[in-house]
Amino acid sequence: MRSMIDRRQFVRAVGLGALAAADMGVVGKQAAAAARPEVKADKSKLTRLFPGCCAYSYDKDLRHGPMTLEEFIRKAVDLRLVGIDMTVYYLKSTDPEYLYSLRHLAYKHSLAFSGAACGVSMVQPDAAKRADSLNQIKAWVDVTDQLGASHLRIFAGTLPQGSSLQEAVDWVVESMKAACDYSGKKGITLGVEDHEGVTQSADLCVEIMQRVNSPYAGVNLDITNFIPTPTQDAYAQIAKCIPYATNIHIRDHFYDHTLVDMERVWKIFAEAGHQGFVSAEYEASYPGSLPPASGVPKLIDEIQSLCKKYSSV
Repeated sequence: MRSMIDRRQFVRAVGLGALAAADMGVVGKQAAAAARPEVKADKSKLTRLFPGCCAYSYDKDLRHGPMTLEEFIRKAVDLRLVGIDMTVYYLKSTDPEYLYSLRHLAYKHSLAFSGAACGVSMVQPDAAKRADSLNQIKAWVDVTDQLGASHLRIFAGTLPQGSSLQEAVDWVVESMKAACDYSGKKGITLGVEDHEGVTQSADLCVEIMQRVNSPYAGVNLDITNFIPTPTQDAYAQIAKCIPYATNIHIRDHFYDHTLVDMERVWKIFAEAGHQGFVSAEYEASYPGSLPPASGVPKLIDEIQSLCKKYSSV
């Protein structure tokens, strides 16, 4: 006949066993932790890179058919993208009803608008024309707001004949300050693209950023547009501008058709702790380049792989 154990003795025995097991668990965890080197996350270097695509990648199809922006949104879903840049050249209209329909379609597919992009130039010698450019930028800020995006790409522009580079930079700073005052009230950042013309060197891009001095100003960093100098190749200029970068646009070749060292570029992003969208802006502009139907997916596959490889999370 089995002997009966007093209930209090049973509870005491079980409780002591549990405590002993818990202590062993703590000791085990402490031993395991001691065996591992301590790794502290450097939050200042947290890198978050998200693959995207600019509508400009399908420029001909969007300008002349058969693609619409609605189809571009669905294409982005098929390509497993996180976000897309809505280049405004391809909007059917700026009526709120149409803009809201695009915004809703993207939402239904869990796709972000990483930004919008307009082609307004701020380099205008005539004060009245500069004022008109500023008004156009403000109008595109409103469109960006209605799309539900938080970023708008703008241009400085090419140097007008008879004007000095310093004059042009002064005009850009003047216009961008006023534009950022307006966009900031809507929470929208303006990214001036390093592009053919005034902003084709990193030094001038940085000067503009420092003089505009607004939390709503940045560089829409197109990695392939810099002109190498005796002291700075394209990669050095990318590195110089990355602290000011808003959106990043990626092609697989530089303006002279030489291939981009993509690993090297992503290492620059990671070393700077960049956080944001890295968007394909495909351009079949050199001999032997693939058509967008196959060239865009190929470029996006590489972007997705590198974003995954170099993101901290």
